[in-house]
Order: sequence, then structure tokens, then C-alpha cells
Amino acid sequence: MKAAVIRAFGPPEVLRYEDVPEPAVVAGEVVIGVRSVSVNRTHCLRVRSGAYLPTLPMPHVLGVDPSGVVAAVGDGVTAWKVGDAVVVHHAIACGTCDRCRAGSPEECLRQRHIGIHRWGGYADFVSVPAENVYPVPDGMSFAEATVVVRHAPLAFALIRRAELAAGETVLVMGAAGALGGFVVQAAKLAGARVIAAASTDERAAAARGYGADVAVNYRSEDLIAAVLRETDGRGADVVFENVGDPELWPLSFGSLGYRGRLVTAGAHAGGKVTLDLARLYHRLQRIIGSPRSSHADIERTLAEARLGRIRSVRIDRVLPLAEAAAAHRLMEERAVLGKVVLEPRGS
Repeated sequence: MKAAVIRAFGPPEVLRYEDVPEPAVVAGEVVIGVRSVSVNRTHCLRVRSGAYLPTLPMPHVLGVDPSGVVAAVGDGVTAWKVGDAVVVHHAIACGTCDRCRAGSPEECLRQRHIGIHRWGGYADFVSVPAENVYPVPDGMSFAEATVVVRHAPLAFALIRRAELAAGETVLVMGAAGALGGFVVQAAKLAGARVIAAASTDERAAAARGYGADVAVNYRSEDLIAAVLRETDGRGADVVFENVGDPELWPLSFGSLGYRGRLVTAGAHAGGKVTLDLARLYHRLQRIIGSPRSSHADIERTLAEARLGRIRSVRIDRVLPLAEAAAAHRLMEERAVLGKVVLEPRGS
């Protein structure tokens, strides 16, 4: 089969489209003929560069969120059959740590990821544990399924961790991004008023398209002043922050109101920020970090997608897997608005 393989860390050009052996059919797993897999900043670009997991064994195949058609099933698998249209969630719980034994596998102390700790979906075929496989909702393309199941479950996890209530006002940073776009949609489903923050007018318009009530270009407008204006001076009840930019953090945190909650996931811009502890203390605020999506969050995502209550964020372009290096370059240069999806040949 063909795969986009990395044999050393480095720039996008280390991705080589080449022949590799097809995966074996393993007990408890399914082999999927991959039709779609997306490019992700942390789980693709940072892994490829060596910044995420410098001990990663080589050669390696990226791709945390493949979708496609079941090509083979291993012994003991009864939930899936050849020909089923499926999508993969990347997180694999160990099943033996304290958190797994307590019934919270999403908090697994030794969690591993498809496409990081084992070969992923930048290939014609991939073998994954059967419990990581979910059905593609009727009427949804493989590309859309890949994007929805990659990001929407975490958005619902963030809403859950924030204990968001109907009638509250939230600020979503990076609201035109994949996770941000789903957070906007999930917050609206929870009955919140959504203020979206984005870096350009085009991205602000995209956030409004996801359902935001107000969108602010924080490069051309005072974000804190805008949030205070929209909340009658109170500030946001909840801030969803998934950027980790030391220059943007004061805007996010400064927009948070009395007894507000700031929920953070991801740190694409570095993650080291300065925290005003006096403000946190005196205003009885909370910072909530390290959320992980649960099986219930994935099921919620699929249910809402079937009802048409959430939809895929923008897919900027779809490229053949042979152009994986070019796709990574486009992402690094921020030359896209929305997701970049790769299409292996599958079967």
C-alpha cells in the first residue's frame, strides 16, 4: 500500500509518499480502507517536527482521525463488518491504570493515540482497535466525518467541564479554527450567547457563520472593551481559550467576569503565559485545563450530527495523500482558513 511516511523529524519535506506493508488483521481490531484523514497542528505538524514526542520510533505514519470503509475484521470483533462506513477516534485508554479501573478511561494515565504512538491514517489502510471505531452518520461525507469526530467531541467536553448554563455569555478565542468553530456550535446548543474572537475580518465572518452572536477582530478592535460592551460591563461568564499565545492571553483573561471560568485546551502558540494571580483571587475566577473527550461526548457528537444540529467546520481544501508535504506547508504558513483534508486511495 501507499503511505506518507516520515523517517526523521524535520520540515514538511520529510513526508515521503512510498510503499509500505499493509497492516495485518489483528484480533480485536479492524482494518480500514482510508478515504479521508485531516492535517492537525499539534498531532501532525508538531509530531512531524519532533516538538511533540521526540522519542517517537521511526519510520512513522501520521494521521489521528481517519475515516473510510472497513476492509477486514479481526477475531472477536462483532460490531463491524466489511463494507461499513466508519470514522475513528484517536484516543486509546490503557484499561489498567487507576482512572481506567475507576470507569473514567478518558482520564487514562497512560493514554495513547492512533497516529502518534502507533501508525495512523496517512495511508491506504490502517488497523485500529474496534472500540475506537464509530459509524459515519448518514448523508455525511468521509471528509466531514473526519473533521467532526476529530474536534466536536472535545468541544462538548469543554462545554461540560465549564458547566456552561443557558443564558450565560461566553467568549471563544480562535473561533474560526476547527475546535473553536465547534465550541461556538456547542455553546449555542447549550443556550449561551457567544462572542467569537478571531484575527481577521474573514475569520470573524466565518465564526458568525458557525452561529456566533457577535464576532470581534481582535487585531483591529479592543477585545476586552468589546466584551464589556456586549455584557453590560460584567465580562464573560466563560472564556474558551485554546491558543496559548502570550500576547493574546491577557485579552482572554481580561475578558473574564466575576466568578468566571476560563477553560483551556491546547497551546498552539507556545502555552507559556503570565497569570495575574491577584485578579484570579479577588474575582473568584477559575482556570480549568486538560479536558479530554469521553465516549459520551463522541456519542453526543454523532447524535447531534444526525439531527443536523452541528455541522463540519469549513474544509478549506482536499488534497491527495501524495501531496501531504504540501498540505503541511500550507498549514505552517497559515495559508488556509479551515481544515486541510488528505485523501488516500483506500478501497
